[in-house]
Amino acid sequence: MTVGMKWIPDDVDPEVPSVARVYDYLLGGGHNFAADRQFAEQLVAMLPGTRQIATMGRAFLRRVVLFLNSAGVHQFLDIGSGIPTVGNVHELAQQADPEARVVYVDIDPVAVAHSRLILEGDPRTVAIEADLTDPCSVLGHPDARRVLDFSQPIGLLLLGVLNFLPDDRDPNRLLAQYRDALAPGSYIAMSNVTADIRPDEIHAALELMKKGGNQFYPRTREQFTSFFDGLELVKPGVVTFPRWRPDSQTDLTDGPERDQVFAGVGRKP
Repeated sequence: MTVGMKWIPDDVDPEVPSVARVYDYLLGGGHNFAADRQFAEQLVAMLPGTRQIATMGRAFLRRVVLFLNSAGVHQFLDIGSGIPTVGNVHELAQQADPEARVVYVDIDPVAVAHSRLILEGDPRTVAIEADLTDPCSVLGHPDARRVLDFSQPIGLLLLGVLNFLPDDRDPNRLLAQYRDALAPGSYIAMSNVTADIRPDEIHAALELMKKGGNQFYPRTREQFTSFFDGLELVKPGVVTFPRWRPDSQTDLTDGPERDQVFAGVGRKP
């Protein structure tokens, strides 16, 4: 069941698919519209396993949040968060620690607008509209500074957002800016689609994304691993979604989609 439309900002066209809402639909959420569902089904037809990839990504997020909580990290900066539903960071973190604090960041005004409605009444969680490629707008945002203590370890989550970061924006330099702004003992969790597996299907899906106004950038293992420069990789290192500290055999799904996204977690020494 989808939500009402009264919350949509005046300058947003609900007839244009939104990546955040498409992802919500793939996860079984209700915060999406017909255009999002139609686009998602086209993507699924072009790249079978797309739903499983979304589900594995959310399972990875859960394992990361719980791991960071056990490592003593109780505040999170989630960039490219989309709409925080269906197993979101603040619910996971606050179940483990009621005092946990979360800042969600997205460039999509619709995702941010709806996130703020979801988060009403939670003083420890906030959603801000900012651009990953402008670290000052994220790290210096008044709400981020109000909720997070940057003198203490933070869990920085960059899951599914690096796919949209072109190489000409120098991802390694950009990530170094975020890394340098975090206190020692902080962690950065990242993921990125790869075309190393099923290149034909991935590139066809990329063309569909481009037609929807979203350029996608798959990375090789070597390229993705370089994103962790300056960090200590947490075991098992750079692996695909289901292979990062699986809770059980059910996390290790069969099919080519299990090897479609690289993921990892690094600790700032």
